[in-house]
Amino acid sequence: MAKPLHFFGTIFMLLSLVVFPIIGKKNENSFEKSINKESMSPKREKLSHFRFYFHDILSGTKPTSIMIVPPPKNTAKTGFGIVNMIDNALTLGPNLSSKIIGRAQGFYGSSSLSELSLLMIMNFNFIEGKYNGSSLAVLGRNSIVETVREMPVIGGSGLLRFARGYVQARTITLNVTTKDAVVQYDVYVLHY
Repeated sequence: MAKPLHFFGTIFMLLSLVVFPIIGKKNENSFEKSINKESMSPKREKLSHFRFYFHDILSGTKPTSIMIVPPPKNTAKTGFGIVNMIDNALTLGPNLSSKIIGRAQGFYGSSSLSELSLLMIMNFNFIEGKYNGSSLAVLGRNSIVETVREMPVIGGSGLLRFARGYVQARTITLNVTTKDAVVQYDVYVLHY
């Protein structure tokens, strides 16, 4: 009777040295793993509304919007192909002297041959209040001749992590000579 126990003990020891480490070994070539959603401990999802003013300044000695791709030769009247990089102030009120609560950073480009339309790719980076250090990402079509334009919010960071929603943009002022503009943004986002 002692021999079968010894035999099974030997087998178990071999399995524990050879097979069990392989079963429990992490795949070193994998860059993804499934996680339990509850382990991220998301709070209750809420809907937030933000209103601020976007100052697109192309003129003067310190523009916040600069052309990085000029219009191609024989371009359409719409400026198709022009791309501007932005670092625009976001303020509480429509005047640039109003309190700055963040920056819109990214770029926009003229994306239509037949109408005045922009492709907007930008982050709203907040630097004041509860959302200081948080951001929202916007990517969408901005048909600038429309009174109200809507673009999707595709994500966020910080306290706005997992954000999704939309923005509504309304031009408050536009200087047709300098192309400087102030745009009111109403942002509606679901986030945790």
